Amino acid sequence: MKKLLLVFLFIGPIVFSQQELEEKTYFSEALYFNLSDYNRKADIAYRFNDYEKGKELFENFTSTHLEGSYMDNFKFRNLRKKEVQLYDFKKPVFLITYASWCVPSKGEIPALNELAAEYKDIDFVVLFWDRREKVKELAESFSKDISVVYVDESQNNGAYVVRQLKHSLGLPTCFLLSGDKKIMDIRRSVFPPLQTEEETAYRENYIALETSISNNLVNSYDEVYADNVQVE
Repeated sequence: MKKLLLVFLFIGPIVFSQQELEEKTYFSEALYFNLSDYNRKADIAYRFNDYEKGKELFENFTSTHLEGSYMDNFKFRNLRKKEVQLYDFKKPVFLITYASWCVPSKGEIPALNELAAEYKDIDFVVLFWDRREKVKELAESFSKDISVVYVDESQNNGAYVVRQLKHSLGLPTCFLLSGDKKIMDIRRSVFPPLQTEEETAYRENYIALETSISNNLVNSYDEVYADNVQVE
C-alpha cells in the first residue's frame, strides 16, 4: 500500500502536467484551422470596400480563435545579428510588427516610447520585416527601453515566422502576451487622420495602447507575481 502511495505521489503530478501541456493550443495551430475561412470572408468585404465589415471580421476572428492560444517560440535577430527567441523575453510582451514600407501611424512611436519607459515590468518588442541596415536606421526612432528585432526575408531566413506572423494578419499588428506567452489581445494600430495634430495623434495612440496594456498585461503580471509570492 505504501509503495502504491509513493508511486501516485511521484507519477500523479507528472501525468497532470502532461495533460495540461496537451491542452495548450498554439497560435500556429489556431491559424491553421481557422485562417482560410477568415481570409475568404475578409477578401469579400474588402473587395466591396466595406472596411467596417473587414474590421469587424478581424476583431471577431482574433477574439474567437486566436486570443487565449499561446504564441509559438518564434526566432528573430537583434541588431547585433544574434538570434533571439520570443521566449527569451521572460516578462509579459507587447509585440508590434512593422516594415520600412509600412509607415507607423502618426503619434504611435512617441506613445510606444513613453509607455515602454513607464511599464518596466513589460518587454516592448518591435519586429521589422526588413534588411538589417534599414532596420538599424529605423530603430533610432525607438527608445532604449524597446527591443528592436528583425527578419530579413531576402536571405530566405525565417520563412516559418514570416508566414505565421506577417502574411497571416498583415501589419502593423500588436500582440499582447502574458509572461507564459498566452495571447491576451490582438489589435491594429490607431490611424488618426493625416491632418491630425501631432500632440492629438500622440494622445490617441497613447490612450488606446495604455488601455490595452493595463487591461491585458498589468493584471496578468500581478497575478503571476502574487502566485510566486504565495509559493515562496
